[in-house]
Amino acid sequence: MNARLPSVPSPRPNRPLLFRLSVLALAATLAGCAIGPAYNVPELAAPGGWKEQKAADGWLPAAPADALDRGEWWKLFGDPVLDDLAARVQVSNQNVAAAVANYTQAQALVRGSQAALFPSVSLSGSGRRGAASASNASGTRDVNPANSFSGALSVDWSPDVWGRLRESVNSAQADAQASEADLASARLSAVGDLATHYFSLREADAEIGLLDETIVGYQRAFDITSNRHAAGIAAQTDVLQAQTQLVNAKADRVGMQRTRDTLEHAIATLTGVAPADFSLPAAKWTRTVPGVPTGVPSTLLQRRPDIAAAGRAMASANSQIGIARSAYFPNLGLSASTTGAASRVKDLFNASNTLWSVGFSVAQVVFDAGAIGAGVEAAKAGHASSVARYRQTVLAAFQSVEDQLTTGATLAQQEGLRREASAAADKTEQQLLNRYRAAQVSYTDVVTAQAAALNARRTLVQLQVNRQISAIALIQAMGGGWQADWGNSNGTAATAQQPQ
Repeated sequence: MNARLPSVPSPRPNRPLLFRLSVLALAATLAGCAIGPAYNVPELAAPGGWKEQKAADGWLPAAPADALDRGEWWKLFGDPVLDDLAARVQVSNQNVAAAVANYTQAQALVRGSQAALFPSVSLSGSGRRGAASASNASGTRDVNPANSFSGALSVDWSPDVWGRLRESVNSAQADAQASEADLASARLSAVGDLATHYFSLREADAEIGLLDETIVGYQRAFDITSNRHAAGIAAQTDVLQAQTQLVNAKADRVGMQRTRDTLEHAIATLTGVAPADFSLPAAKWTRTVPGVPTGVPSTLLQRRPDIAAAGRAMASANSQIGIARSAYFPNLGLSASTTGAASRVKDLFNASNTLWSVGFSVAQVVFDAGAIGAGVEAAKAGHASSVARYRQTVLAAFQSVEDQLTTGATLAQQEGLRREASAAADKTEQQLLNRYRAAQVSYTDVVTAQAAALNARRTLVQLQVNRQISAIALIQAMGGGWQADWGNSNGTAATAQQPQ
């Protein structure tokens, strides 16, 4: 008879292990689910060119295309004092320092959001020494000291099945990028204000110099008129007019000095220094007006930090919709723990002294009276608001560039005319003064000519500084030399048209 091998029963499946694996497989399968809407950049009716570019071409000299890409746009003005002050502003300005702190905070929040994607592991332990009492035959009580130790290791993880955590990370990343753009905007604004105040101060120095020269001339005219009156050639009214002209010029000089002091205080504040500890001596005014390459309107969307910040805020609001939608789905949780207790530390890890557990939890909102739906609608409304703000920011940027192109072209044309008018007024002043000495005209004519000549000279100086300020404003409108790396963005938000 043939011997037959005994049949071996098939092993029974490990049901707890199979259940856990099924849960993990389900979580992995659903991990790709996306509850947030795809991020799309709003359509913008960007013009093909600048309306005022043709007018600007008449006054902007040629400039290399990368003139602003270095970021240090203020060096285009060729003033070493301004260069030094600009470097100090970026380090010591408190508004910039606040923006740096906000950006650092935003980066920390991104790391915190990313940490929620991973399991959390906690370890705890305790040790005690106590006494146990017992009665013996004689009725006395013996105290038996004893040690007890315990330890526990637990792991908790909420798998991101519905993408809520990923949307939170995307939102935090978008907020961090918005903070980065805000930092760039703060630096651009601070240096722009510095350059504007600096050239206004140099213009004040130039006007003070003009007034000093004018006061010397008026003093000479007053002395001449006084001598002619003493000789009986001129009337006393001529002396009084000359005196009035001289005193008014001195008063204007005092007022201009006050303006200069105020500008110096503003520069001190921008550089993070108390006005009492800061001084900026008078120096030669560099009247360079750099040519600013404007490019095409579409490049403006890649350069201006306020547009970038508005775009990132829009991406963050888009992620908030997904976060709000995730409340419709159940919260899943996985947990595992092991505990041990023993009278000696080395026995804590013995298998006979340990307990372990694995758990799975599901929580689902059954009724909330429409609270989740209201949250979703609020998130959608917030996104719509951010889209409107983004579009308005872009439109305002286009307007700012067009305004500055018009202003720069107009001021350039005016400067030539004002220069011609100033030269004519100077000649008129000198000729009337000579004719007065020859007793051919009254002193009133001289006073009128002198006032017109001084006003023409001061207007020309003011026009020159306005051209520089307009160039600064155009550079700011074009986004300065700001550059940012957006290659580290994750998710669909990274596809937005943002600075590269």
